[in-house]
Amino acid sequence: MIEGRRPLARGAMANPEAEDPVGIVSTDEATMPGPVQMLVIGFAEPNFTGEILAELQRLKDADVIRLVDLLVVAKDENGEITSVQTSDLSTDEAMEYGAIAGALIGLGTGGEADVEAGALVGAAAGEDGHLIDDDVWYVADTIPAGSAAAIALIEHRWAIPLRDSIVRAGGIALADEWIHPANLVAVGLAAAGAETA
Repeated sequence: MIEGRRPLARGAMANPEAEDPVGIVSTDEATMPGPVQMLVIGFAEPNFTGEILAELQRLKDADVIRLVDLLVVAKDENGEITSVQTSDLSTDEAMEYGAIAGALIGLGTGGEADVEAGALVGAAAGEDGHLIDDDVWYVADTIPAGSAAAIALIEHRWAIPLRDSIVRAGGIALADEWIHPANLVAVGLAAAGAETA
């Protein structure tokens, strides 16, 4: 944990080594956040009525999700760009999230020194309170006039107790995938194609 930072989640990990094998997170006062989903959505003809924000608020109020970061970029018919960015995280929490992400990336690239370097880079990236860097995504350059796009990082808070229960039982995630209706249609099409071949 970065010196002087608040913990991300409440409670204690029963088996911290299962989720934090190299000691990135202080097991005394913090747990890993819930699973974070990156969602990228395009709006060919935006019709923003506040319905999406109301649903996000409902889910946040029920502690089902936490909005780690959200960037919305709209381009009008004249090519003028409007962008809005918001997060449920404090600056300290954004730096903590960045440190965890950076450390895990460092773990994947090398040894302990890379973990530490990654954590520092990640924490610095969150110093503005956001983890999505609009300069990196080039959203404004890629969307056509009259459209909009949104990039959201959503923490699934509902999954934390389930994950912790699995860890306490000695379980290890072997696979983790989202299955959308379109995936099932694709399976059906592949099966039909195999039968006719």
